[in-house]
Amino acid sequence: MVVAGEASGDMHAAALVQALKRIEPKYRYYGVGGEKLREEGVEIVADSAAMAVVGLTEVFLKMPSIIKVMNRLTRSFQEKKPAAVILVDYPDFNLVLARKAHARGIKVFYYISPQIWAWRKGRIKTIRHNVDKLAVILPFEALIYRSAGVDAEYVGHPLLDMIPPPSTQEEARERLGLRAGVITISLLPGSRPSEVSRLLPVCLQAAQIMQQQQQQQDLQFIMPLASTLSRDFVESITNRYNLK
Repeated sequence: MVVAGEASGDMHAAALVQALKRIEPKYRYYGVGGEKLREEGVEIVADSAAMAVVGLTEVFLKMPSIIKVMNRLTRSFQEKKPAAVILVDYPDFNLVLARKAHARGIKVFYYISPQIWAWRKGRIKTIRHNVDKLAVILPFEALIYRSAGVDAEYVGHPLLDMIPPPSTQEEARERLGLRAGVITISLLPGSRPSEVSRLLPVCLQAAQIMQQQQQQQDLQFIMPLASTLSRDFVESITNRYNLK
């Protein structure tokens, strides 16, 4: 079982499954994810885009569907008898699932750990009791977890493999179709439609202010498009603003 609750998790989980398939092709995978995991042949029982939430209001609105997914995955422990559960980020959901899997004697592997060093440190107890192996992407995280009795290993940040750095700034600009000699600013409103609908207008308003105040040099703005967002949806917001 593989569980990734949002766009970034889907991407990293898909890369992990791809690597595992090279090591042992006979394994089959199912769980929660998006288009990237589907492309790797994972049987998706619930789409991660439908489970992504921001803020208490969305949690309450989506709670019934999230509980249904949790119950479906829990039932699958008996029906599919997974050899292991691979959890990727998404700690509020995945730590509950880890406890349920551990209680049934299923091995639990956690990739991209909860940031207990930043907030909610008490979750480290849940991790120690219910996670068999933790793979962290920041070197200092391994030290923190090991000191608390967690079997943690630093494996490096997956983006270093997925996005090789360009040799020059000019090459990067050319690859992205950006103008040379212009200040470039990235707008990062998120990957969930609900947060983008709220945050992108604020980002664009700030961009307008910057463009108006920058008298002597042009600015250009870029925004990455997450797999959970449609271009039409994003453009329906950006088209309201006169930006380059």
